[in-house]
Amino acid sequence: MRIKNLIVGAALAALVTTPTLVLAGKANDTLNIILRDAIPVVDPYYNTQSAGTIVMTHVWDTLLELDPDTWKPKPALALEWKRIDDRTLEFKLRPGVKFHNGDTFSADDVVYTFNTILTDKKVTTPSNYNWMEATEKVDAMTVRIRSKKPFPAAIEYITGTMPIWPKAYRERVGEAEYAKKPVGTGPYRITALESTGEIRMERFADYYAGSPKGRAAIKSLVFRAVPDQTAQIAELITGKADWIQEVDANQFQNLAKMPNVQTLRAEVRRLVYLNIAAGGRDSPTSPLRNVKVRQAIVHAIDRKSMAEQFMPGGSRVLDIVCFDGQFGCNPAIAKRYDYDPKKAKALLAEAGFPNGFDIDLYSYLTPTWGGAVQNYLRAVGINAKIQQLQAAAVIQAARQGKTPLAVATWGGFGINEVSPYLQYFFTGTPFDQALDKDVQALVEAGGASSDPEIRANNYDQAFKLISERAHFAPLFTYVKNYVMAKDLNFKPSPDDRARFYLASWK
Repeated sequence: MRIKNLIVGAALAALVTTPTLVLAGKANDTLNIILRDAIPVVDPYYNTQSAGTIVMTHVWDTLLELDPDTWKPKPALALEWKRIDDRTLEFKLRPGVKFHNGDTFSADDVVYTFNTILTDKKVTTPSNYNWMEATEKVDAMTVRIRSKKPFPAAIEYITGTMPIWPKAYRERVGEAEYAKKPVGTGPYRITALESTGEIRMERFADYYAGSPKGRAAIKSLVFRAVPDQTAQIAELITGKADWIQEVDANQFQNLAKMPNVQTLRAEVRRLVYLNIAAGGRDSPTSPLRNVKVRQAIVHAIDRKSMAEQFMPGGSRVLDIVCFDGQFGCNPAIAKRYDYDPKKAKALLAEAGFPNGFDIDLYSYLTPTWGGAVQNYLRAVGINAKIQQLQAAAVIQAARQGKTPLAVATWGGFGINEVSPYLQYFFTGTPFDQALDKDVQALVEAGGASSDPEIRANNYDQAFKLISERAHFAPLFTYVKNYVMAKDLNFKPSPDDRARFYLASWK
């Protein structure tokens, strides 16, 4: 850490004594964006990364678009919608919308997209879509989406998480070619997917009037993956990058002193968690199958200190994975785990592990975060070997049930209720590490009822079991540190989607 601070300090001194630099982004009307993780597949239906969601919202549109300030849906590719019965929604589509290749958007594209993802085994987040039974065309500009059973959260899922493919183009070129040359209806079109992972976009000249996203002010976007934060900072202060995020607290304070950059801090609906695999998918004899071991792990971690150290500026320690204002979020139902290493050791002894055990700990986040968890566990006798990988690799390992412990983040896809988390992790999906039938039954019952009280009660009981059985350890909420070019107007969104189509130059 000291070496990194010296690097930033040296750069600061150089900038203070050097004539003002002109950042290339504004001069070329090109916003250069640095992300930590590479995006191997940009098609959002085959990508669960938060970085992939950022790309999705610029290239593709959905029937409805979330207003990040009100958390309400706004008309996008659909102008009107209504419920026909408790299982059917009807959408009147917006006329005159063009895909990036010139094809005209219609009901055929919606029907093709939604019915395809229902049967495609490669879709990475089936829990977001498997509530649908089928989508049918009523006429050229009207579709009906039918759910398998009553699903009151349907509008929440359709809003912002289900982009539309161009049927004719994708069928003509095939799935593999579409992945290389994707086409959407969004405010930006992809012009290049480089082998280096660089993604280039240009403002779509024929973007439809009336979109809630509006017409983009900046002509071009360039996304690049730079995993090392020191390298990210070097690119920013030398003018090769215009925007970086998730900057370490110490670096953030140093960068705030630089004359050619601006800093911004904002809490977003994202949290860091430790997933504890109770189901034994990685090993049928895993110590994590014992509830006392899992409870010991949560007691062993000083989450408050982690929040203060890694996310200064208001980060909070939550007892369950949900956010204020979401339907079904009731923190009072949760079991509270205080930092208590003595109790953790006692629980390990009661479980038959007085000397601890060895375990793998996967992470794609800042290495110091996983390192902190490792140190806390070591203090109670658990030897956690860190597997520090790129996000895509950790996600793939989780899908295969190979992550006994995993430090990762959750944002909920911008859906304003708790069901995405519960369905993603506790309904037998590839990401279900708990395999808890009791929790699964409650989640499914909550998702199937149209009665808000019944839904909330089932979700309460599911969260209560998840907490008592220590399937998850929420670590701390995200307070994001953004650092960007001085001449960029950028407003963070609480749903943690960076909306560069709303950005502009000063």
